[in-house]
Amino acid sequence: SLDFWRLLYGLLKQIHGGKWTESDAIDNQIRFVKSALWYHGYGRPELYRLPSDGSAGSRELLLAFSWLLHRLSLLEQLLARNRVKTGDETSVCMCEDDLPNSQKGTTEIAPECGLEDRVDVRYLQWLNGRLRFQWRSLHALHQEQCKLLHKIHLFTSGSHTDQILGHFSVTETDLVRQPENYKQLLQLLESETMQLEAFLEWKQLEPVYWQWMETVLDNMAEEGNMSESQDAHVEKSGLPKETLCCPWADSLTGQIGRLSRDLMTLRDQLHELITHRKAVWCEKVKTREEELQKEWFSVTARKIQESVDLKLLDLAYLCAPKKKKKHGSCRLVFRSKHPASKMGFGRSVSKDPVSAVSATDVIRELQMREASLERELKQLQEECRQRLDEIAEGLDGVICISP
Repeated sequence: SLDFWRLLYGLLKQIHGGKWTESDAIDNQIRFVKSALWYHGYGRPELYRLPSDGSAGSRELLLAFSWLLHRLSLLEQLLARNRVKTGDETSVCMCEDDLPNSQKGTTEIAPECGLEDRVDVRYLQWLNGRLRFQWRSLHALHQEQCKLLHKIHLFTSGSHTDQILGHFSVTETDLVRQPENYKQLLQLLESETMQLEAFLEWKQLEPVYWQWMETVLDNMAEEGNMSESQDAHVEKSGLPKETLCCPWADSLTGQIGRLSRDLMTLRDQLHELITHRKAVWCEKVKTREEELQKEWFSVTARKIQESVDLKLLDLAYLCAPKKKKKHGSCRLVFRSKHPASKMGFGRSVSKDPVSAVSATDVIRELQMREASLERELKQLQEECRQRLDEIAEGLDGVICISP
């Protein structure tokens, strides 16, 4: 069991991009595995009841490992993360967000928070400022990286043996400057080749593994049925024996009966009180609704109009023809033949024009997404402003001035 816990710990740590060592405490490893499985949606409660010392649960860990193989494509993710990158790559996502889901979720459905859950607004402002500063620093570093990549691609243009690429990557440029580093790169490529060969061998034996897992599940189901039948037999046969062995059981049963009758009487009284108070509150609410009906009519009409506009946008989005969007890691290719798009993103080193997309198209998609997010932000700000106005109206002697 301990070796299985360590195996899952190492695999999940690699997927989440964290650093790990075998010297980590076993209870911390088990806690991380349980939290990671819960995060990915593993819902079998027996796993989370396993002890933190790793002394039991090998079969439950086998089920969790199989679930990761099937649901998360565990081996494929590990191969993608450990792939040796000889070219300059960047992540490109031109997928469109689901508009109906993105437009839902206003402040009206936010959960109510008690006094103990509230946070000082100054702390939130400090966190917001810190986040903005970190974002600007990251953006500046990314711009500097793009400038350096552009210099390398421009200065090495025409030097590559592959005419489609035409320039060196950072790794290739480093090998030209320091040829002795090729041994380390060669070792990495050999290690990746061994992993791919092992993966191909696993794909050939994978059907056998899943057939074996079916037998494991069948055995667990039979054991579960047997334990349920034994528990039911104990419940049926155990209670009369307990009654015969306890002479004070009759008096205790009488006390429980009297307590139950008292609780029923109290429940009826509470029900009558709640019914009376509910009727009083309904009268007050009805009166208040009649008073506010006129002044809320225009606000309600405006909200309905906004909702109709959003639904029309959703309908136009759903009826629009779907295009195959780029998503994933792409290689950066510098192209000087097209002045409008100097930098391109290529899926692979091939002459197929479908496998490449220009940087101009990516920028255009990002600008459209930015405009959509800005519209959604303005809508949320307006809803928050209206909500604050409603709260301010209920405060006597308080004047709210918008910033």
